[in-house]
Amino acid sequence: MPRELTALRLGSSVFDHRAFAVMAIVNRTPDSFYDRGATFLLAAALDRVDRVVEEGADIIDVGGVKAGVGPPVSEADEIERTVGLVAAIHERYPRIVISVDTYRSGVADVLCEAGAHLVNDAWAGADPKLAEVAARWDAGLVCSHTGGHAPRTDPHRVTYDDVMADVVTGTTGLANRAVDLGVRPDGILVDPTHDFGKNTYHSLEVSRRLGELVDTGWPVLVSMSRKDFVGETLDLPVDERLSGTLAATAVAAWQGARVFRAHDVAATRQVLDMVAAIKGDLPPRAPRRGLA
Repeated sequence: MPRELTALRLGSSVFDHRAFAVMAIVNRTPDSFYDRGATFLLAAALDRVDRVVEEGADIIDVGGVKAGVGPPVSEADEIERTVGLVAAIHERYPRIVISVDTYRSGVADVLCEAGAHLVNDAWAGADPKLAEVAARWDAGLVCSHTGGHAPRTDPHRVTYDDVMADVVTGTTGLANRAVDLGVRPDGILVDPTHDFGKNTYHSLEVSRRLGELVDTGWPVLVSMSRKDFVGETLDLPVDERLSGTLAATAVAAWQGARVFRAHDVAATRQVLDMVAAIKGDLPPRAPRRGLA
């Protein structure tokens, strides 16, 4: 159901169609691909939450399981890692939007009860009950694309006749299903899901043609921060991928993406504010040159 660009409502926050929102990554995992467990301990995770809020984060995305291949994590362990953090964020920052990065409906149910406002399902509805949980708690939902790959698997010689067409069909199909199940239309985002079920050529093409997903009318979330497609494009390790990530961020913002999942919040906020100013949606903060 293509729609006109509308406001996105998550918790008590409303983001109009011109607003760019930064989603800060806070992982309570010991084996994350970038931070390698830097925020696994609760105190460290809360310290990061304080920092990213100060840096301009609009949404905090809490995860308890590494996205890629790794040791299995039970549903109970995922809940134990995340529920205390979600509750603490909700108490400390009652107006910040809390997102939970999970593909399990049981986990989402507990975390929404603890105060989460958005279910960030990066695995394209692998658990079909996830949308029902979002509807029950009046939470938002991210509808993603993985090309049919199962959770926590890497792509192997994956092919598409047209990767962007597959992304559009897959994500909008999940969005329409979510609406049918009772999820608020103004709480749904679609995510092309760079790297997931895709090689680097696919992720670059998705980035190049992102406007086609934006044109569906569903708010677009992009999660590109320091990912492999950036590293393989520039032949750089994960700790040297910030510049490439920010370049991809600017391109996505110019094409109309609305929410940006990021490790580097301050730098991402600056890029998005600059793009917004160039587009004419945000005034310069300190205009002086040639005006005095």
